[in-house]
Amino acid sequence: MNGLRVIPTWRHGRERLYVCLPDGRNIAWYDREAARVNLLGRDREDDVLRALGPFITGPVTVGAPPVPTPAELARLALHPDDDLAPNRPGEALVVALDRDPGPTHRLRPDPRRRALAAEQTVGDALDRLDGAGWHTLHSVPLPGGDRIHHLLIGPGGLYAVHALHTRKQRVRVADPMIALGRRDPYPLLRRLRTDAERATHALTAEVRPVLALVDPGALTIPTAPREVDVLTAAEVEGLARRGGVLKPADVEALHAMARDRNTWVRV
Repeated sequence: MNGLRVIPTWRHGRERLYVCLPDGRNIAWYDREAARVNLLGRDREDDVLRALGPFITGPVTVGAPPVPTPAELARLALHPDDDLAPNRPGEALVVALDRDPGPTHRLRPDPRRRALAAEQTVGDALDRLDGAGWHTLHSVPLPGGDRIHHLLIGPGGLYAVHALHTRKQRVRVADPMIALGRRDPYPLLRRLRTDAERATHALTAEVRPVLALVDPGALTIPTAPREVDVLTAAEVEGLARRGGVLKPADVEALHAMARDRNTWVRV
């Protein structure tokens, strides 16, 4: 064994497999679509190709990478354990359910599984924007156990998207309260604004809160909430039509900053 780790990630809708040393430093990456292995140094070429062996299909070109962008340099310097980009939609709930799946037989479905289904639905929709110059990070951790379900970064700005399971329920939004069916209203919008403010502080760029409702039975919004977009899961892809706020280089720089777990430790 040569001690190298292979870490998959996605960029602009294309899969890349990064090869890392035991201390987390990247020494190569494999771009499957381009059929190319990019080496940062020739001294470990045989070890890199051996590590990538199970993933390589067909002939590949091996050589030095093109001149990296500042964002790519930041990615290469990031330890894999601190990189949030590989997180799946609902990553935190997936881990929690793996650790504690709960009783085998329940009178009612585990609410965590409904929440996970909502995050996966919204996350999958946001991931489809990747090829249009947008990036989405899932389960961004905040101090105190809070988290941003999805952080969307692209030409139209930054959005902290909160997914809410509302299947076949009546939803009433009266800022800052939200009521589902016959349940008591609770101030969810206040929390979303707070999370967005924390993200704005961390990234030094405005982050707008978004509430994404998954399959509501009926939706009532007497007055538009302050600074919060309320959308259905089917509408979140429409965020990609918002543009003119960030240049491509700014998008890449903010994504490189946001994917670093250490960016969020003091907000």
